[in-house]
Order: sequence, then structure tokens, then C-alpha cells
Amino acid sequence: MGASARPADGAVTLAELREFASFPSSTQRYIRRSLDIGLHRRDAMKLWSRDMVEEASIRAQARIYGRLDEIKSLVPDDSGLDQVEPFMAPLVTVSAFDLGQDRLGSFSAYRFLYERLIGAGARPWLPGAFCAAASLPHLHPEKRRLLLQSISEAAATAAGWSNREPTFYPEWVDKVDLSKAN
Repeated sequence: MGASARPADGAVTLAELREFASFPSSTQRYIRRSLDIGLHRRDAMKLWSRDMVEEASIRAQARIYGRLDEIKSLVPDDSGLDQVEPFMAPLVTVSAFDLGQDRLGSFSAYRFLYERLIGAGARPWLPGAFCAAASLPHLHPEKRRLLLQSISEAAATAAGWSNREPTFYPEWVDKVDLSKAN
């Protein structure tokens, strides 16, 4: 936290840390990997791939995430319907990919990731994109049911959304060899 940080920023960051900690470890891993790919933070293939299947998944994700810059540039300023289609169509496509990877098992995990990939301006649009992607036939009916049930009424019907950008961006953490620690 810099000199311009407000005391509330620490509480917000702590709340974000707690939310991330509440996700299953496979979801945490997928979110960190996705942020590395989507934000071009580091070599995701080198860091995250454990086998050929995961390599293929990372390649596919990088290809799909190639649309994120376009999506970020198209976040609508308001609810004008003329801005919705160019933004929502690619957002639903990328969202459908992520939900199809079977690592984001709830709206809260999806929202956590996408607030960081696209920014706070996307918040009002995330419930709709999530519901659209979670309803697509590429997902097993039981998976669709679980995903759609994970979005709360409050999230689906919110009257307003914060425009505060996320403060916590989870990253890879190297394991500590306790046998070499003092």
C-alpha cells in the first residue's frame, strides 16, 4: 500500500483474500493460471503445465483469451442496447470456455476472475454473461444446473455495482522447503 492508500483499502484487500481462500484449490489454481495467461504476467506454459493435456488446455485458453483486449475496449458505458452485442457475444464465448474447463464451479469464482481479467466496469454485465454461458449446451445438464443455482438472487438483481477495481490479484507461490528453512 502506497502513501495514497486509504485505511479501507486494507479491509477490501482482506475481503478479496478471504473470498479467494474460500474457493477449492483447483479453482484457485485455475484463477491464478488464467490471470497469468489473460494479463500476460508470465510464461503460463512453463509455470502451469504438468502434462500434455494441460499444455493443450493452456494453448486453447491463450487462443480464446486473445479476445480479452477487444472485450475490455468494448465494455459499455451504460445500459444502451446498441453497445451490448459487440461486448456480450465475445464475453459469453470466453466465459463458456472457462466454464467448460470445469474449474469455476460458481458465479462467485467466475466473477472473481472476470473482474480481474476485464475490470470493474464489467461487473454489471457479468451475471448476464455467466447465465448465458452456463446455459449453453456444451455443458452437461447437471453442470448447467449447479452453475445456474450458484448465482444468488442478490447478484442477479443488484440495483448497482461498485466501480472500485480489485486490489488482490493472486499469483503463483513457490513451495517452501521446510527442511532448508532456519
